[in-house]
Amino acid sequence: MHYVYILKCRNNRYYTGITSNLQRRLEEHSKGLGARFTKYRLPVKLVYFEKCSDKIEAAKREKEKLIGSLLRAFSEKRE
Repeated sequence: MHYVYILKCRNNRYYTGITSNLQRRLEEHSKGLGARFTKYRLPVKLVYFEKCSDKIEAAKREKEKLIGSLLRAFSEKRE
């Protein structure tokens, strides 16, 4: 099982990612050990996640327009 997730960063920017262990990955991001993008934008907050059957499906979901649409919707709410 894999997950696709969206984090909201300190500066109201969003980060999407995939992982096989969501809890571990969130802890890594929170400690500054995650992606470079989030490392300098702490703290981060999980705003969305979804379970996928495998890594390929998770990668596809990450790239789909649905995720882009969610990001736009979240961005509009903060304005």
